Formats: sequence, structure tokens, C-alpha cells
Amino acid sequence: MDFLKSMTIAASGLRAQAGRMRVISENIANADSTPASPGADPYRRKVPTFTSEMDRALDAHVVSMGKIRPDTSDFRLKYEPGHPAADANGNVKYPNVNTLVEMTDMRDAQRSYEANVNVISATRRMIQRTLDILKA
Repeated sequence: MDFLKSMTIAASGLRAQAGRMRVISENIANADSTPASPGADPYRRKVPTFTSEMDRALDAHVVSMGKIRPDTSDFRLKYEPGHPAADANGNVKYPNVNTLVEMTDMRDAQRSYEANVNVISATRRMIQRTLDILKA
């Protein structure tokens, strides 16, 4: 196996998962935000996508962040007639962010990130052992 190829593929995975965690963090941060005016839409959950690209220099497929798409599911409505963002019926629109789903996605992204770090660490150890053998 080519060491440079494996490290490049793992590094692309690190970048993709870091981007995914950034989007998830933004979703969590805006989970309870409300619109600025009555009848306006609140923050809409964002969903990261990934793409597979061919790195021609290494002749290997790498992963990268694709487009960040909006989640088209419905907003949550809460009856809060005294809220400044309440509509004529007293309902306030809240973002379509479920923090439990976001935390689960974050944990999945963290584990994928850690797996890529382990690949890079193992590759570095193999390179070091190869150099040690060549020195002897």
C-alpha cells in the first residue's frame, strides 16, 4: 500500500468531517432562535453532503464537503401569544432543528474523525518502522 495515498485519503476525511461538525455546531447554536419579526421564517437546519473526487496526482478517490443543503422539513410551532415574533394566532415558528438528532450526528462525525486520525497515526508508525528496518 502506498503510504502517501493512505495519508491523503485520511486527511481528506478529516477535512470533510471537520466541515460536517462545523455545520452541526451551527445547527445546535441556532436550535432555539426565533425570527426577527412576526410571520418571518426562523433559522433553517442545514444538512452537509459529501462528494467523492478523483485525485489524479495520486490516482486515488478522496472525499470532500459537497453542498450544504437546507432541510425542507416543517418548522416547529409553539403557542406563545406574548412573544414578539408571534403571528396573529399567537404561534411562534422555531427552527426545524432536533438537538438529539444533531448530537447523534456530531458523535458520528467525531468517531469518523477519530478513525481518520488513527489511519494517519498507523501510517506514520509503519513509515517509522520501515525507516528503522532500512537503517539496520
